[in-house]
Formats: sequence, C-alpha cells, structure tokens
Amino acid sequence: MTTVNVNEIALGIESFGDNDAPLVLLAGGTTMLSWPDALCERLAVGGRRVVRYDLRDSGESTTAASKALPYTLRDLAADAAALADALGGGPAHLAGIGVGGMVAQVAALDHPGAFSALTLAGTRAVAPGRPDADLPDHDQATMSRLFARPMPDWADREAVADFAAVGAEILGNDPVAARAIAARIWDRTPGTAAPVQMANQMGMVFSRLDCKPRWRERLPEIEMPTLVVHGRRDRFFPVGNGEAIAREIPGARLLVLDEAATAIPDAAVDEVAEAMLTLG
Repeated sequence: MTTVNVNEIALGIESFGDNDAPLVLLAGGTTMLSWPDALCERLAVGGRRVVRYDLRDSGESTTAASKALPYTLRDLAADAAALADALGGGPAHLAGIGVGGMVAQVAALDHPGAFSALTLAGTRAVAPGRPDADLPDHDQATMSRLFARPMPDWADREAVADFAAVGAEILGNDPVAARAIAARIWDRTPGTAAPVQMANQMGMVFSRLDCKPRWRERLPEIEMPTLVVHGRRDRFFPVGNGEAIAREIPGARLLVLDEAATAIPDAAVDEVAEAMLTLG
C-alpha cells in the first residue's frame, strides 16, 4: 500500500497485477476494503492491473479537519479521473461500489475521456437521502435494527469488529468476513481517535457531502461499456436501484447476484470478475 498525490490531496492505494496491464480502478465505498481481496486477485490473474483506493476522509487518504467538508461529490469524481491519469496506461476501467458507485457515475459523466469501461456495484443513481419516487428506499425494518444498536467504543478494536459483524448479519452479509474487514480497517486507520475510527467504519463522510447537482437525468449520456452488479438480497439499496441504472445507461448489462446483499461474497467473485473482464 502507498499513497498517490492528486488534486492537492493524497489517496491511499493498493495495487495487484502487472504494472503494464490495462488498469482497473476500484473506488472504495468508502475505504478500499469494500472490494474483496479475492476479486482483486482474480482480475489480476485475468491480465489486469488492479488499483483499489480510499476515498478522501477514509483509510490512508487525506482527512479534512473541519466538519464542513471543503469538497463535493464532483471533487471525488475528479479525484478518480486524476488518479487514473497519474497511474498511467491509458483510459481505465472504473468500478465503484456503494457510495463509491455514485462517485463512479459522476466521474464517467464529467470525465469520460479518462475511462474505458464502467462497473457499478450495489449503488443507486441519486444522492444519499430520500430517493426518487420510482426507486425503492432502504428497507425500514432493517434500518431500524441497524440504528437501534448502541455505538461501540470506537477505540476498542474488538468492540468495533463485533459491531461490524452484527451489522453485517442484519444486512444479510457474512458476519465473519465483516468482522475481519472491520479489524483491518481499524488497523490501517491513522490513530485511534473515536471520530476518525467511526468515520472509517461507517462512511460518515457521505452524510456531510454536497452531492448536487443531480446526475440521474444524465445517465443516458454514458457511452462506455457498463456493467451493473447488484445483490438480490440488498436491503440497503434494494435491487430496483440497480435495475434502474441498467435501464438508463444505454447498452448496460445487469448482473444480479441472487445470494448477495450489499457486499460481494467470495462465492460470487468468479462470476463478477468474468463479467468485468469481458467488459474491458
């Protein structure tokens, strides 16, 4: 792992595969560990250079000190384009998961020349908050269970890992995998300050981010090959959100993972990797 400086900030990155291979850039949601190791390795075996990275205010990337964030969703999209350029090798296949998928959509619209293909996993075409009337919202029973839990001691690694495991079970993800990932995020977060640890574990930056203007109406402008991946059991962004994106981006392919929720499980890695490699 290392950092790359773009747009006057540092982005934490991790690379897999041959540096001369075509680049697949994975935008974290919000840390890079949203993308499974097994998928990164499988894409690298398939002849790609894979770089996953932390969004601003997560992992090893630059963290803003103030509560009022000095950047917007469009700045995060510009980071993706600048990172692809800094890494070299021509236009990149850009992939985003969760809120990283929102970054990827805007990046593809604002910086089409930087990218050759687009993968959007477990995301939706509107900003955090209330969705459009034709899009399914978060499952309210699931959200109630998630937010009824007391917060852990964010300075306690085991308490944070336990918290993540319970949350994963509520969402329909693998609690064992979630526990391990939470521990890794805790280990690589700079310092043990509770607000920083909480932000890294829960992606709190997006609750404070300016996501205007809307971009959903611009989706038909995307001309690059696009893959939309969505878990049928996703209770956070129900599958209708992925279906809408696939309808609105011309020629997009929809891959629904019947046994997946918000995370890409190891059992689906080969299927997702094959679809991404076919895309470009």
